[in-house]
Amino acid sequence: MSNYHPPIDDMQFLLHDVLGFKNEDLDRDTCEAIFGEAAKLASEVLVPLNAIGDHNGAQLNGDVVSTAPGWQDAYAQYRDGGWNAVPFTEEYGGQGLPYALAFPIQEMWQGANMSFGLCPLLNHGAVEAIHHHGSDEQKDEYLPKLISGEWTGTMNLTEAGAGSDLGLVRTKAEADGNAYKITGQKIFITYGEHDLAENIIHLVLARLPGAPEDVKGISLFIVPKILSNGTRNAVKCIGLEDKLGIHASPTCTMDFDGATGYLVGEAHQGLKYMFTMMNNARLSVGLQGVAIAEASYQHALAYARERTQGKDYASGQRVTIDGHPDVRRMLLTMKSQIEAGRALTYAAALALDAKDAAKVEILTPLVKSWCTDMAVEVASLGVQVHGGMGFVEETGAAQYFRDARILPIYEGTNGIQALDLAFRKTLRDGGQAVKAFIENLRNDGGEALGEYCDALIETTNVLLEAGGQKDLDKVEAMAGPYLRGFALIAGGALLQKSLSMLEGRPDEFSVEKRRTIEFFMANILPHAKAYLQAARHGCSFTTL
Repeated sequence: MSNYHPPIDDMQFLLHDVLGFKNEDLDRDTCEAIFGEAAKLASEVLVPLNAIGDHNGAQLNGDVVSTAPGWQDAYAQYRDGGWNAVPFTEEYGGQGLPYALAFPIQEMWQGANMSFGLCPLLNHGAVEAIHHHGSDEQKDEYLPKLISGEWTGTMNLTEAGAGSDLGLVRTKAEADGNAYKITGQKIFITYGEHDLAENIIHLVLARLPGAPEDVKGISLFIVPKILSNGTRNAVKCIGLEDKLGIHASPTCTMDFDGATGYLVGEAHQGLKYMFTMMNNARLSVGLQGVAIAEASYQHALAYARERTQGKDYASGQRVTIDGHPDVRRMLLTMKSQIEAGRALTYAAALALDAKDAAKVEILTPLVKSWCTDMAVEVASLGVQVHGGMGFVEETGAAQYFRDARILPIYEGTNGIQALDLAFRKTLRDGGQAVKAFIENLRNDGGEALGEYCDALIETTNVLLEAGGQKDLDKVEAMAGPYLRGFALIAGGALLQKSLSMLEGRPDEFSVEKRRTIEFFMANILPHAKAYLQAARHGCSFTTL
């Protein structure tokens, strides 16, 4: 059984004390009450279903997908509690709460049960895409029920011959009166079919006849499972993937056999529209990384506190394994990186609320890539803390590792995130926005981060020089380690800022947090210099 309990004290400290969240309608006590109610659903309803879902999975019978036992009731409680509507506009039935609250709440669902949390995550992206690019009629028809959670939404990009290279998409759309007929297959569609909601609204990338080649010829269509006249559309699930993890989340192969679809916005603008959905999802996936890492850490910590093994060198007495320095090192490695990732992710939430586009653009690849790589490392350490029992499914430690492994892959692999940071976010404006961001990190981190920010600026200049010389292979080779070093420094700056908020506070929470931050600064942050050195000097290779 999972030991996950939403870390509300950490969430509150980060939002109110470190990041300076201010809202006249949402003071600290109000946030505490909202988080407390969400935590009840997470810990009392979703956590007990996590292992059940892992063991039973989703099942395909014909073209009907049945979710795991307990899923339907849990989703009904989630929907009826109004949780799906938290961040959305009140115009269409949302609660209009800021992302600063929506992210911690979403973290609870993902930490409690990531397979469950994937359904509302994808639905959120569908709402964003329709809200920003749909017609007034489409908004009126689809948004109220997507926001309430009565309906759910999906994102249909990937095809068997077109993974991340969407220029190879071959699904067709042909005009049919006021609508279109959509023909083709999509793979890896999360919650493409299920029994939680009465309708599923698919957002599908497809090509019109005579469309330009490559990504310039892609259009976006709304394809409902159930049409407005109550009839079943010609779209169905024809297969479920047998996956390493997230077993209870149905990953579907969807067949569109002349299904009725409705064009979103203008023709041939589908990729641009889909990125509204994609960019939102990338931050949410980074948040998933923080959440599942937290769950794995709590699970490992509970085991370490009760597992007696070995003796204390000084006393000669047998001790629980949390008394061994190497186990404490692993636990602090887990905890300190989680706190850095949470700080980065919540900073992105506040930037979204403030409509600080430049900050959101830079934070998105950092959050998505580093937080998800971190989740895999942390979940692997969680297995290690359990020793041999971690490799046995009975303890539950392995599920976190298996579930976490998808996170660096989907919504654009982490290599793609690194390229985004290097090319779009750094080279595009000659590094102006990135350098301004780094100077803000210097202000947050103070003297302790000065040499790291200097190294980051130096590496940024090397990258800019390579771009200016059109040595784009070098830029691409630099991108991965550049992002990793950047993210560690960004997380470290926010943790150092957190440290300044703890001065003079003797309570147990503050003492523990100071210890965690000091561990990060001494043991984790120094890796940033190695990554940046690798980016500057280790990128010259021509063959394998």
